[in-house]
Amino acid sequence: MDILFAQIQADLRSNDALRQSGALLQALQQSAAGRDIAVIAKSAVEEIVAAPASAVCKKLAFDVIRSTRLTPDLWDTVCTGIRNDFHFPDPDVTAAAVSILAAIPSYRLAKLISDCNKEISDCFDSPSDNLRFSITETLGCVLARDDLVTLCENNVNLLDRVSAWWARIGANMLDRSDAVSKVAFDSVGRLFQEFGTKRMSKLAGDKLVDSENSLAIRSNWVSSMVDFVWKKRRALMARSLILPVENFRATVFPIVYSVKAVASGGVEVIRKLSKSSSVGGGGAEVDSDAQKLVGVSDVVTHLAPFLVSSLEPALIYEVGINMLYLADVPGGKTEWASQSTIAILTLWDRQEFASARESIVRAVVTNLHLLDLNMQVSLFKRLLLMVRNLRAESDRMHALACICRTALCVDLFAKESVRRGQKPLAGTDIASLFEDARVNDDLKSTTSKNIFREELVASLVESCFQLSLPLPEQKNSGMEGRVIGALAYGTGYGALNWTEPSLEVVEVCRPCVKWDCDGRTYAIDCYLKLLVRLCCIYDTRGGVKRVKDGASQDQILNETRLQNLQRELVKDLREVNTPRILARLIWAIAEHIDIEGLDPLLADDPDDPLNVIISNIHKVLFNVDSTADTTNRVQDVQAVLISAQRLGSRHPRAGQLLTKELEEFRTNALADSVSKHQCRLILQRIKYASGHPDSRWAGVTAARGDYPFSHHKLTVQFYEASAAQDRKLEGLVHKAILELWRPDPSELTLLLTKGVDSTSLKVPPTANTLTGSSDPCYVEGYHLADSSDGRITLHLKVLNLTELELNRVDVRVGLSGALYYMDGSSQAVRQLRNLVSQDPVLCSVTVGVSHFERCALWVQVLYYPFYGSGAVGDYEGDYAEEDPQVMRQKRSLRPELVEFFRLWPSLPAIVEYTGTYIYEGSGFQATAAQQYGASPFLSGLKSLSSKPFHKVCSHIIRTVAGFQLCYAAKTWHGGFLGLMIFGASEVSRNVDLGDETTTMMCKFVVRASDASITKEIGSDLQGWLDDLTDGGVEYMPEDEVKSTAAERLRISMERIALLKAAQPRPKTPKSDDEEDEEEDNDKKKDGDEDDKKKGPSTLSKLTAEEAEHQALQAAVLQEWHMLCKDRCTEVN
Repeated sequence: MDILFAQIQADLRSNDALRQSGALLQALQQSAAGRDIAVIAKSAVEEIVAAPASAVCKKLAFDVIRSTRLTPDLWDTVCTGIRNDFHFPDPDVTAAAVSILAAIPSYRLAKLISDCNKEISDCFDSPSDNLRFSITETLGCVLARDDLVTLCENNVNLLDRVSAWWARIGANMLDRSDAVSKVAFDSVGRLFQEFGTKRMSKLAGDKLVDSENSLAIRSNWVSSMVDFVWKKRRALMARSLILPVENFRATVFPIVYSVKAVASGGVEVIRKLSKSSSVGGGGAEVDSDAQKLVGVSDVVTHLAPFLVSSLEPALIYEVGINMLYLADVPGGKTEWASQSTIAILTLWDRQEFASARESIVRAVVTNLHLLDLNMQVSLFKRLLLMVRNLRAESDRMHALACICRTALCVDLFAKESVRRGQKPLAGTDIASLFEDARVNDDLKSTTSKNIFREELVASLVESCFQLSLPLPEQKNSGMEGRVIGALAYGTGYGALNWTEPSLEVVEVCRPCVKWDCDGRTYAIDCYLKLLVRLCCIYDTRGGVKRVKDGASQDQILNETRLQNLQRELVKDLREVNTPRILARLIWAIAEHIDIEGLDPLLADDPDDPLNVIISNIHKVLFNVDSTADTTNRVQDVQAVLISAQRLGSRHPRAGQLLTKELEEFRTNALADSVSKHQCRLILQRIKYASGHPDSRWAGVTAARGDYPFSHHKLTVQFYEASAAQDRKLEGLVHKAILELWRPDPSELTLLLTKGVDSTSLKVPPTANTLTGSSDPCYVEGYHLADSSDGRITLHLKVLNLTELELNRVDVRVGLSGALYYMDGSSQAVRQLRNLVSQDPVLCSVTVGVSHFERCALWVQVLYYPFYGSGAVGDYEGDYAEEDPQVMRQKRSLRPELVEFFRLWPSLPAIVEYTGTYIYEGSGFQATAAQQYGASPFLSGLKSLSSKPFHKVCSHIIRTVAGFQLCYAAKTWHGGFLGLMIFGASEVSRNVDLGDETTTMMCKFVVRASDASITKEIGSDLQGWLDDLTDGGVEYMPEDEVKSTAAERLRISMERIALLKAAQPRPKTPKSDDEEDEEEDNDKKKDGDEDDKKKGPSTLSKLTAEEAEHQALQAAVLQEWHMLCKDRCTEVN
């Protein structure tokens, strides 16, 4: 291999163009084989790019560069070579040099195109078609990129040049060369598409967040190009007609997008976003609505012939899609949509377009609302069969959702038109729309293996439920506006008009209760849920209402149909094939059937609805089938027992029949102990209800319209393939329905509908402060989530608040939940060196998300104040070659590390209280500063095993003035709890003033992520303290705290007065002030409040956060002071 590479390099150094091109082809072959050709790339840059060479060699050399990575100095050489090639006499060489601009790194691109501004502009005027083609193609790719927009944002001169080049690219659409004209159309179309879809570029794994300025820049380019195309539309259409037919496709989208933007008023919003309304404003003001509509008609007339005369399927599809896009403008005609739809549907049977059948159906069903009512009805059954034959699940579900919504629209619209006196249109009701032979066979077949019928029933039912909700508000006249308008027209803004098509849906889908779906129940559950809701709304228990009761003719008709449907379902009980569905269908019917309306003369008839229901209850209770256990018989028995209780309580005859069944079931071996007890309770309730017919519980058995069953199963205990398929189908249906009925608007749509008041395309994430007021560094962070890639990026800003330079600060980021680092490590560490005061430092960490689960990022900041200064303790590595005595000394030293783990700002729930404890010892031995091993009362947190906590950790800071304990725990349920305990050392009072009390006070501040945690703690504070301290601390109510503090303050003031009287020397007030300050600090740390004013005292009311900050700050300063003192001693 080395010999081959040496031969290639030798050939590159020769001046023979043939040998050079052969060597470059060999290098590309080696690169394609996966070998590293960095050495050859270096030779290619030096011998070909930076030196005169033929156009072919230049192009091949640039291909070699694209296939490998270059060092920064080699990129310098490449840029120099490109500058030289701009002045090369051969335009083909210049064209080759221009083509590499798209591969130049962003950090070099701005300077290069600024330096070569004149040369690049001259390329547009070159007589060479090849050079004009190359500059148009390359700049069309480069100038639409997000990174170049960001560069323009910070460089006004570059922005002016790029804007001028866009104008030249637009003008090249009318170029005399067909190739140049086609690539200019492509470039403009790419600019429009980038703006419309807002596909964000990715640099270094992060997504760029568009700022307000970069959005304005892109909007300015788009609006100016739209104005250009609108003014020159006739010339551009004429130019596109003389292009070769295979290039005509590229011209369609730019013209249609621009004409649609002007005709629909979208360009006005884009112009406002660009903050330069004067640009192109004159032309837009002159055009009236009539002129705009004429312009749209001209484009449609220009495109329409290609729908029928073209032989290329891709061109027919492109023209059809764009004509549908134009049909939505104000004043658009349904004929435009009809022509396009018919042309697109002709592609279904063409063999060369068979792989794009999903695209055909999606295009048609998405634009169905643009067609007139007659054509929607005529196309409906054909589309239904097309959707049935689609292979991709997501496309099939989206198309089904569109079709179901269209069916509801057509039905509602036709009914409302008839109400308003128009002639009825045949075939617009739900039953007629779905009256297709194959669909009927699917619905009525018991054992069909086709899952499409389940998708159809579930989509229809879920669409009905969406119709029952308030329709989404439409602020703009977009494609969805017509659908919402049709639905609003059909429902007439009436609360119950949605029930009419829903009633037809439950009639059409009635055969589904007899299906055998291999254990799957999702579709049938959806059906029964809608049936129960309708029965509750129409109150089928009370029978059909009469006119004299105030019922309308429509209501009487609907209630009669629903009663008949119930009777049909009662007959279907004998033919149910899914065991679990039988119990649920019994519940759905028994809960809402009109028992009072049954004929008492038919009480002995086996076909009487009540007799049929009770016989099927008997069938479920005494089911001895071997599959009963696998289908979770326990739940079925519970369902029919509840049905029996509610049915037997409502009607005496039902109560008598059910009493007999339940008595028999109680004595049977099939009943377990729970069912026997439940039967006894039900029998007592039925007996009570039948014995007290007048004083029956009001509302106890009222129907609520709920369907309390679900297809979900506990997969850990009962794993079944059918349950997994049900969950999958539910996810697909819900996703498709919500995307169609209540889609999340795109970022650009949000901006356009909100108007220009919105500050930017993406709302900047809110930065959270991660540190407290006493920390040496201020740290804030925010995160960006990329749902498409499953990544989260945490961005941190670290600011040194001290006046000194911090030699080293480590930022550690740990993970919990479903997060992981790409390299598999448990945490990320960023070492920040030499942090200058008040100079912010930015760092970021990107993590992956493995699955859906609550997760968290944990940030830890570690400070090394004397790192690199030569002080004791500043060491790295092992001690293999050091003196053992020195090694022992270094290891025994307390580490010079101050650690802060700050969670306070993110924990909203708070509770605080005061405790007292007894300390041992006297004099200086009682101070907290001498007890580094453990706290005065926390003896290992022994009793916390009874609490729902895990991952318990604690950290204590001790000073002469007192101590602070930081305690953190994570609950089993994902919540988080933090505890700060502030205690004051009362040494000075004990030693100097002779106070014999041994009771110390400490303040507990608990903050948690959930109020339920603090509520549980606050309900039994003494029990919580006993668990936390093994009975070492006693809870002290706030009123006692205040009275004790007031008493201590009174005694202290009296003693201070005595001291002042006894020692009138100047030094005495200083110690008294210190004592007063000590008292004052004790009060602050304990969070005491005293309403009585005590003369010159500086007592103030502090919140828990202020008390915590002050205590921590005092502790940190004392600790820092001690570290400095130790360091000075060691150094000396």
